[in-house]
Amino acid sequence: MNGLSQLRRHVSLWGGGASLAFVALAFAATGAFKDRQTVVADLPAQLSDSAFWSLVSESSEPDGYFRSDNLVSNELTFQHVIPELLELLPPGGVYLGVGPDQNFTYIAALRPRIAFIVDIRRGAMLQHLMYKAIIELSRDRADFLATLFSRPRPVGLDSTTSVNDLMLAFDAVAPDSTMFARNLRLIIEHLTATHRFGLTPDDIAGIEYVHGAFFVDGPTLTYSFGRGSGGWRFGRAMPSYAELMVETDGSGVQRGYLANEMNFAALRQMQLRNLIVPIIGDFAGEKAVRSVGAYLKRHGATVGAVYTSNVEQYLFQSPDAWRKYYDNIATLPLNDRSVFLRAVFNYGAYNFSNGTRRTRSVTMLCSIEELLDAYRDGRIQQYWDVINMSHAPGTDIPR
Repeated sequence: MNGLSQLRRHVSLWGGGASLAFVALAFAATGAFKDRQTVVADLPAQLSDSAFWSLVSESSEPDGYFRSDNLVSNELTFQHVIPELLELLPPGGVYLGVGPDQNFTYIAALRPRIAFIVDIRRGAMLQHLMYKAIIELSRDRADFLATLFSRPRPVGLDSTTSVNDLMLAFDAVAPDSTMFARNLRLIIEHLTATHRFGLTPDDIAGIEYVHGAFFVDGPTLTYSFGRGSGGWRFGRAMPSYAELMVETDGSGVQRGYLANEMNFAALRQMQLRNLIVPIIGDFAGEKAVRSVGAYLKRHGATVGAVYTSNVEQYLFQSPDAWRKYYDNIATLPLNDRSVFLRAVFNYGAYNFSNGTRRTRSVTMLCSIEELLDAYRDGRIQQYWDVINMSHAPGTDIPR
C-alpha cells in the first residue's frame, strides 16, 4: 500500500473528525513514514544560464499541435488538492507539470528543488520564458502585473494588498501601448542579452503574441483567447485570469502564486536560480519525459508530483499514445508517495449564485505507483479506469 493510500486509510480509521494533519503526525510517530523524505542528494541549488538552456534545448522535442493556445487555464478547482499534497509530500522534491501558470501555484505551495514544465507546443515554452523574464524583473506582485498587462501600477498597492484588490485595481486601469512596447523590449533583452538564451526571430514573435494577449485582455484574459478551442461556443463560460487568481483551495484559503508576497517571492527565487525549466514535449513522445527522468536519476532525485491537467483524456483517443505515456512515466524516479494531479472534465456547466456559468472540472489525486501497477496488470484499458483510481479531496467526482 502506498503512502497516499495509507494516509487516507488511517484518516478513515481515526474517523471523520480527525484532521489529515493530525493523522499524518500520529502515523509518522509509528515509523510508517520513516522514509518520507524525498532524496535530492545531488540536485543543484542553481542552474547556470548555459545549463538551463541546454536542458531546455536538449530535452525538447519538435513543436507539436494542440487545439488551443491555452494561455490561461480553465480549471477552477486546481488548488483543491494542495492541502492534501502538503500533508503527503515534503518540500524539496521534484515537480513535473504541463500547461500555463497554474504550475506556479503548485510550485509556490510545494517548494520543490526543481520543476519541469513539459508541453507539446513551443508556444507554451515561450510563454514560460516570458513569465520568467517578467517575474525576475519584478520586485513584487504589483510590478509583475503592471508588466504582464502593460498597465500603469495603481497607487496604493503594497505587500499587504489582497489578490482580490490587486485584480480589481488593474482591471480599472487602461492598457498603455507605449508601456507594452517598452516591456516587450525589456523582456526580450532580459532573455537574450542577460541570460543569453538562443531565441530565434520566430521565438521573439511568439513571445510578442503571448504578451500581446495579456495587453489586449488584461485580467479578463481566458482560455478562449486566440486559438482557444470552443471560444465561439462557450464564450464567458471560461474563467478569466483574475478569477483564477482569486480562487481558493476549497476551504477558503487562497494559495495562488499571487495570493501573497511570500508565495510570489518563493516563485521568483526559483526563476532567478533557473530552476523552473520549460521543455517542448509530447507526454507520449520519445524524448522529453524520458530526458527529464534521466537527468533526475543522475542527480538522485525523486518526482513527488506530476500535474497532467487533462492530457490523458486526449491520449486515450489514440490506441497507443496512452500506453507510451505510462511507459514514459515509468522511467521517472518515483516512490510510493509520488502522485498524479489531474483535471477531470464532464463537459457540462453549472450555475454560480451570481448567474455566471463555468465549464466544470474536478482536480483529482492518484498514486502513480498504483496506477502503473494497474497498467502493467492490464487493468487500465480506458480513460474511465484512470478516473476510477483517482479521488478529489473533499468532493465526489461528478458521474
